[in-house]
Order: sequence, then structure tokens, then C-alpha cells
Amino acid sequence: MQKVIYKDLGKIAYQAAWDLQRKLHDEAVSLKRENRSRKDQGAELLPINHHLLFCEHPPVMTLGRSGAEANLLLDETGLQKNGIEFFKINRGGDITYHGPGQIVGYPIFDLDEFFTDVHRYVRYLEEAVILTLAEYGIQDAYRIKEYTGVWLPQSGWLPKRKICAIGVHLSRWVTMHGFAFNVNTDLSYFRHIIPCGINDKDKDVTSLAKELGHTVDENEVKEKLRRHFAELFGFEFA
Repeated sequence: MQKVIYKDLGKIAYQAAWDLQRKLHDEAVSLKRENRSRKDQGAELLPINHHLLFCEHPPVMTLGRSGAEANLLLDETGLQKNGIEFFKINRGGDITYHGPGQIVGYPIFDLDEFFTDVHRYVRYLEEAVILTLAEYGIQDAYRIKEYTGVWLPQSGWLPKRKICAIGVHLSRWVTMHGFAFNVNTDLSYFRHIIPCGINDKDKDVTSLAKELGHTVDENEVKEKLRRHFAELFGFEFA
């Protein structure tokens, strides 16, 4: 069974977390190369290090490699006025917001040790959040075929609501980036973007706190997410 190193980074600047992801990713890729050479030589293989990082960012907008900068509705002055950073990054997807009250998860997994199927990987990220929501009595969270992420269905006057965004990057089957789960998030920040480039009138964003009508213990949510990740991927925490 694979071992995963878990670390809660707490509140951390986006650049610092991105730098850490790249460092761990580069180390994982280097280890793969080393083990490939060791295997050819009949030498003992080195243990694989997988990581699961949870954190929270100060307000920041990130634009994926396939995104359109027009989906950011603020100019440089507007970003500064609202205390928001902006980064163009190498994950898939369009633009999203990270900020306080949101659990951001960055799995750095070598999928060669699990399964080499990117669609299955994304489905597992979504499923961990769907299973967590079910523990809070939200049983109808689901996926929309055309979009990644986790959604809540239209109900009465409420439109379809995205509660978790997902954007990933893989190189040599080692993952980066991950998910952003709105728990106690200030949703007003999403008015400054066209979230994930989706401008449909029947779709909006939401948070766990908004759906439940009260703030939620984020550490409790993290524990539930950790458990579901371990069960879905079949690993143990180191």
C-alpha cells in the first residue's frame, strides 16, 4: 500500500505554495528517473514520496493555461484596491478564486503507483468532496459532464451551484494543483471573475456554510476529506 505524507500548510501565500508544489513535483520526477536507472541495474528501488497538502490562501485569482484573461473582471488597479493577487499558472481550466474560508488541496501523487488514468484521477478528487458533503447532509452533490468540479443541483429559485473547483496538471504522471472547496468562503470575490469561464445564467457558486446556514469547522472538514482520499486511492498516511 502506498504511503502519503500529509501536511496542513495553514494560511500561505499562493506563490509560496506553488513553489513548494514545484519542488515536491521535481523531486518526485527525479526519483522516478533514479528508480528507473536502479531497476535497469538490478539495484534496490528508493521509496516513493507522495504528498497531500491542504492550505488556505489570501485572496488570489489564478488563470489556467486554457483560460481567457477576459474572464478576470478587474484591472491591475482593481486588483490592488481589493487586495487580490493574480497568477497565470500551468493547471488546466480557466479562472478561479482562492481565499480565506476555502480549503485548497494539492495532491503531489505519482500516478504510476496508483493508476495512469487522468479522468479517473479527477473523478476521485470530485468524489472525495461529494462524500464529504454527504456527511453534512448534502446528498445530492453531483458532476456536470461538460465541467469539472462538484455541483449542487437546481432547486426552486436556486440555480445549479458550484461548490468545488478542480484544475490539475500532470507531468510524467506526477500530479500538481488540485481542488478548491468553498467551506466558509466569502463568495462576493467571485463577482470579480467569470468563475471557470462559465457565464451561464443558470449557474452560480456556493459554499458549505451558505448551504447549511452556518459556519463550519474547517479542521473537521479536512479530516473527512483526508479519510475519503485515503479510502478512494487506497493509501495510508505516513
